[in-house]
Amino acid sequence: MNDNEERPVTIITGRVWKRKGGKAEGVHVMLVAPDDDSAVRRALESLAAEGYAEAELDQIGDMDGVPDDEPHLSAYQGALEGEVSIVTFDAPV
Repeated sequence: MNDNEERPVTIITGRVWKRKGGKAEGVHVMLVAPDDDSAVRRALESLAAEGYAEAELDQIGDMDGVPDDEPHLSAYQGALEGEVSIVTFDAPV
């Protein structure tokens, strides 16, 4: 990949907890990073900064296009602008 090319948006999926032993929430973290290790590190730092005590990250990959629906569309746009975007949702039981 050339430096001139835009890097793809990376998505990391998993679960997060506001407090240890509390209720889990599903999470999708979107960001642009030079490699997977940097992406995971930035995701964990951002989750901690948002007050999450624990995180289990399950999968990481590059987005295959622009999401169709909110809140993922806004998160994707934020990632393109250099933000670490966090989308949480009720985790399946």
